[in-house]
Amino acid sequence: MKPAYQIAQSLLLSLLMASHAIAAEKVNINTADAATIDRVLVNVGPSKAEAIVAYRKANGPFRSPDQLAQVQGIGLKTVEKNLDRIVVSGGTPPPRAAPATGAKPASAQKAPPPVRR
Repeated sequence: MKPAYQIAQSLLLSLLMASHAIAAEKVNINTADAATIDRVLVNVGPSKAEAIVAYRKANGPFRSPDQLAQVQGIGLKTVEKNLDRIVVSGGTPPPRAAPATGAKPASAQKAPPPVRR
């Protein structure tokens, strides 16, 4: 009886450790590619992962995991299911639009003269 108990206990411990190792994988949504996002996040397939990367490129880095809900096809329930897998750090801001041709930067424009009365 005792060996069966030890085997069951060892098996249970192994299963707990394996499930913890699987759940421990995290993804930085500001630096990961679509394939990594697809692999790590639950209920996020290839098209949603591509949408996350496209949103990041257009709008800059995410400031919080909750901001993922602004991506088309990602809801708050999906964000909640993945909170333990999401890391938000780093990332680069989106490129700034070039000023219109002939326009001077704000620092190069002269202030209007003061009005005297």
